[in-house]
Amino acid sequence: MKAIARFLAAAALAAAVLALGACATSGMGGGELVRKGEGDQPVLFSWKSDDGGMSGTMTARLPDATYRGRFFQITRQTERRSIEPLWNGWPEGWYDWHYWGPDAYEPYAVTQFITRYTGKVVANLRNDDGKRMRCRMHLIAPARGMAGGGEGECQIHGGGTVSARF
Repeated sequence: MKAIARFLAAAALAAAVLALGACATSGMGGGELVRKGEGDQPVLFSWKSDDGGMSGTMTARLPDATYRGRFFQITRQTERRSIEPLWNGWPEGWYDWHYWGPDAYEPYAVTQFITRYTGKVVANLRNDDGKRMRCRMHLIAPARGMAGGGEGECQIHGGGTVSARF
């Protein structure tokens, strides 16, 4: 009986260690910066998460600046208050950055933002000078968060876009 209890305790400890290890994730990716009148330039992305890739910090190293900030995976359960950092420096809901439909530039509620971006990762980054960059990523395997990989684009406030792959 003691042997079974020790085995079960060891198995529970191993499962807890594996679960903790699965929560802390990080990764890297790359992309290209495109600015009007300039050639494409390389960009290096890195990210770190303590909740399995659902949210965390992201860094984008461009040739002339490094941008850092928070990223969030949007799900149907996302609450407005949890994604408020996305609006810093941008219109709430990012209604000015949509590529679909006749009402592409019409303001809409944050609940519509959550609906449109469910299954995607969004980020709001800034550099040391306070310049902002926002990103939207389409996940290959949304259940795996950022660790599942994906691709997307980022927009630099004041001009320039970055294609991203991770």
